[in-house]
Amino acid sequence: MAARRRRWRAAPEEDGEEEEEEEKEEGSDQEADLIERLDDLDLRNDCDVPDVPPSIDSTPEILRRALSGLSARWKNWWIRGILTLAMISVFFLIIYMGSFMLMLLVLSIQVKCFHEIITIGYRVYHSYDLPWFRSLSWYFLLCVNYFFYGETVADYFGTFVQRREQLQFLIRYHRFISFALYLAGFCMFVLSLVKKHYRLQFYMFAWTHVTLLITVTQSHLVIQNLFEGMIWFLVPISSVICNDIAAYIFGFFFGRTPLIKLSPKKTWEGFIGGGISTVVFGFIFSYFLAQHQYFVCPVEYKSETNRFVTECEPLELFQMKKYSVPLLLRAVLGWETVNMYPFQMHSIALSTFASLIGPFGGFFASGFKRAFKIKDFADTIPGHGGIMDRFDCQYLMATFVHVYITSFIRGPNPSKLLKQLLVLQPEQQLNVYKTLKSHLVEKGMLQPSLRG
Repeated sequence: MAARRRRWRAAPEEDGEEEEEEEKEEGSDQEADLIERLDDLDLRNDCDVPDVPPSIDSTPEILRRALSGLSARWKNWWIRGILTLAMISVFFLIIYMGSFMLMLLVLSIQVKCFHEIITIGYRVYHSYDLPWFRSLSWYFLLCVNYFFYGETVADYFGTFVQRREQLQFLIRYHRFISFALYLAGFCMFVLSLVKKHYRLQFYMFAWTHVTLLITVTQSHLVIQNLFEGMIWFLVPISSVICNDIAAYIFGFFFGRTPLIKLSPKKTWEGFIGGGISTVVFGFIFSYFLAQHQYFVCPVEYKSETNRFVTECEPLELFQMKKYSVPLLLRAVLGWETVNMYPFQMHSIALSTFASLIGPFGGFFASGFKRAFKIKDFADTIPGHGGIMDRFDCQYLMATFVHVYITSFIRGPNPSKLLKQLLVLQPEQQLNVYKTLKSHLVEKGMLQPSLRG
């Protein structure tokens, strides 16, 4: 009887708790509905976004006629293949022309990628006629480039700047000038705000700054990697290109299993085949590059000749060494030792990142394009889309290489330190000389002077 009474008493309590939970759920649902209605009312003017116009087929008429008898699948294959070979040929020509031309290439790609992303925003919100949007976007691009490239000039062209008085002022107050330029753009943005488009204008302000982060910052890191040695520029970029090509080929012929919903054409077969091919390619390509000073020496500017040079005594990283083959591989290869460059081991890390993590830059770009219902960022390259479509993985790779160099490779740079010493005042240089001399005497590397 007592047990029945306890059950009878517990039952109303449970019913009451259930009723309270239902009331809370109903209340939360009502609050959510109210918030959605308010958001709809508040964003009605901002969210009725027109679709971006579809891209135009820019395939040359000659190719279009030559491939007219093929199916769409094979026509796209041949167009992509021909244009890929053409771009690779131009890339090798620019490499032959030297590091300065590579820097100009990086700057050109950066500007074009920025243009493509900003143009998407302009097309999407074109009907609102936002004041100064495009002008301010390009102004901020100039400001950020002025800051980053000014930092590069101060770091690598110090002796050249010191010989020209008109440049000394710009370098000495470079960061203040950069900040003042940015503040001018910031004030212009605030003055351009229109009451009925406040939220939309702040969306586009954030759009511009994220675009700058993706394009300008990453291209600056690419140039920093280039100054470490052309091999740190070529191997990562070539690994991404190889992975892109190999993944497309394996996916085209063997692809059956979808990889990710964001990019339906990507397959596991292409992802795995491209990854293995990229690691093998990076290892072999590094072997050939490591043999030449032109690729392994840091890029330096010689003020005496007013030109970039790549001459040095190669580091141990680029000197042939003998390694013992692991026991598991000895039975397969039949070798006990193997001669290789230490950099080839680093190339495995670079190419592995290019094949495993690099594609996520492409997936990110695919998600972005799906959000705005577009196929490509632009129609600059037939069969490939825009420049940003080709370099969406490169920016992610550039950051990794820069972090990898600073974490595992880079040590004190005597050449850069000497340039900084030459910028000092004569009194400061003399103090450094005395400090360094006393340190070397204590180490026993120099004999103390008779006068001291």
